[in-house]
Amino acid sequence: MGLNSAIEWTEATWNPVTGCTKVSPGCRNCYAERMAERLRAMGQKNYRNGFGLTLQPHMLELPLEWKRPRTIFVNSMSDLFHEAVPFMYVQRVFDVMRQAWWHRFQVLTKRAERLERLDKRIDWPSNVWMGVSVESDQFRSRIDHLRRIRAPTKFLSLEPLLGSIHDLDLSGIDWVIVGGESGPRARPMNPAWVVAIRDQCRRAGVPFFFKQWGGANKKRAGRVLDGRTWDEMPATISALPGLPRR
Repeated sequence: MGLNSAIEWTEATWNPVTGCTKVSPGCRNCYAERMAERLRAMGQKNYRNGFGLTLQPHMLELPLEWKRPRTIFVNSMSDLFHEAVPFMYVQRVFDVMRQAWWHRFQVLTKRAERLERLDKRIDWPSNVWMGVSVESDQFRSRIDHLRRIRAPTKFLSLEPLLGSIHDLDLSGIDWVIVGGESGPRARPMNPAWVVAIRDQCRRAGVPFFFKQWGGANKKRAGRVLDGRTWDEMPATISALPGLPRR
């Protein structure tokens, strides 16, 4: 995992932690779990434990070696706020992000309660975007936990979207990503769910990014919604040197 990520809303991935455990229905067909098992079978040393949660301290300073400014998704193969990740290690990850001020880091978690508990102990750098994953209305409370933290930029990843989410309170939210599940056992996403979220974002003035329709063949399904792609990004995207707004 590293440069040239295939994830549409980022440029690179950085995994100082690998592996995770499932906490909600959105985790059922986890792409990271499938990938971790493939990498273990290939003999990749970082995945010697497969998808078992593993700290990777030798990966901590990798972003400092990348001199060109990049948008970096942190722990695409794990969750930094997993209960088994010690807070001192979380602090080390944040220390690197602070040192690598020329990059933009995107951190995403389903452990929104732990995120809020740790918030006051974190010195939030301005180049860190913090987000929560919400797959259905049942887990919208994660948004409230996110809203209460002090991260300068907050975003939602509504992926895999497994149900409608109406009456979203988007106050304090800077960006919304929506995407369908992909892979051999992908669950379907109703287009009406996507349109409703897009319209809520437009009314609230929140940038909307539509990642994919998903399905067994996500490339064939594409990512066009109502005749166009939606690649909106937060206004803060222009705040770092060398990173023009898209």
